[in-house]
Amino acid sequence: MNQLFRSLREKVDAGTRITDAEALMLFESNELLAIGELAALANRKKNGDRVFFNVNRHINYTNLCVNRCKFCAFSKESGESGEYTLALKDVRSKAQEAAAVGATEIHIVGGLHPELPFDFYLQMLRTVKEVSGDLHIKAFTAVEIDYFTHLAELTIPQVIEELKAAGLDSLPGGGAEILGQQVRDKICPEKISGVRWLEVTEMVHRAGLKSNATMLFGHLEEYRDRVEHLSLLRELQDRTGGFQTFIPLAFQPDNTRVPGAKGVGGVDALKTLAISRLYLDNFQHVKAYWVMLGLKIAQTALCFGVNDLDGTVVEEKIGHDAGADSPQALSKNGIIELIRKAGRSPVERDTLYNELKVY
Repeated sequence: MNQLFRSLREKVDAGTRITDAEALMLFESNELLAIGELAALANRKKNGDRVFFNVNRHINYTNLCVNRCKFCAFSKESGESGEYTLALKDVRSKAQEAAAVGATEIHIVGGLHPELPFDFYLQMLRTVKEVSGDLHIKAFTAVEIDYFTHLAELTIPQVIEELKAAGLDSLPGGGAEILGQQVRDKICPEKISGVRWLEVTEMVHRAGLKSNATMLFGHLEEYRDRVEHLSLLRELQDRTGGFQTFIPLAFQPDNTRVPGAKGVGGVDALKTLAISRLYLDNFQHVKAYWVMLGLKIAQTALCFGVNDLDGTVVEEKIGHDAGADSPQALSKNGIIELIRKAGRSPVERDTLYNELKVY
């Protein structure tokens, strides 16, 4: 194992790519601190000691969904207790609240609603832009984009152009879960395939929109499934350069229907973040999504190759419905303090990683 770490240290120093086999060996290793040290070195070469965050607001516009993925505690059926769909006036109100506290981004995702027409989604984007043209709208997963093609009877490129014209600025990158079909068939058989997720995302990038990429880990997948997932993302990034940041999402098992799902411990979370930094050499940023990791693990991750803590969020429902015990929101000062106490330099950014202020 020491030979592996010596070899990987040479690769990090030289800026050369690690292999799938090496990534798998790292996942199977118990040398957490050695993995973290390598990832910290790789991150320092890319980003110095800067850690990014933004002032954003999440709007989960509906929990009604034609898919009932087993890992999801958020989705509801029509008539089920707790189901909701926001009216456009509610979306406007939330956007106004966000603008009033200096938010630069509105993050919009929801279920695949069984009845809303495509025009609703266009109107939702326009509603946010009417509040402020300076609000960057990061909205809709590749799963939602694919669903819109059926609602509107349009192609993916046509749907993207309609959404862009209405105000869509970038995509959040959800819906990837684990891209390998064997795992997908167990946790989300109704969802679009991993191949389709990659196809839609590539078309999004070709249309000039940036997106993030995610991986839901800690349920039924094995280490080799994670490596395959990372490999598919790295290959797509080689082709398009359209991914901004990678976000490993720690599976929350409460209220879900995945039999035998293991959940995520702190060691696994830190190891996964660190290996992601080492493997995804063509991604500039790796994000610790504090909503699902918790604040302490997210802060610790800043020593394991992570250089982004997401943002203020405000009213996140998807992770919390599945048992996340993190706060619903963080203040800007709270995030700055988390970063400073980890010995890093806080940098407020916009969605496209333009630096707004260094603290």
